[in-house]
Amino acid sequence: TPPSALCRAQAFTELQAKVMDTQQKVKLADLQIEQLSKTKKHAHLTDTEVMMLVDETRMYEGVGRMFILQPKGVIHNQLLEKQRIAEEKIKELEQKKSYLERSVKEAEDNIREMLMARRAQ
Repeated sequence: TPPSALCRAQAFTELQAKVMDTQQKVKLADLQIEQLSKTKKHAHLTDTEVMMLVDETRMYEGVGRMFILQPKGVIHNQLLEKQRIAEEKIKELEQKKSYLERSVKEAEDNIREMLMARRAQ
């Protein structure tokens, strides 16, 4: 029955493509998590330094190509917010990555089943 063999081959090829595509998405999520972790750490270290300064210290926020004088409390809150946002995005990406990894495993299991069925014939 050549038509069914053709359908199985097509399904096998599609599953392989899905696995490769999903693995690429997992790698991308890893890179994004790494970048967000660096951003979070940088904001934390900067905040640690800012909090050691006296309250009257003149601080400036970079806005485009200019700098705006800001009170210490505003800078501190911005750095905390930056850390919070990075942490939220990391959690979202980790959930997405977990889903993608399950999807890869399911597709790989399906490929194994197809190969075993083919060998059994």
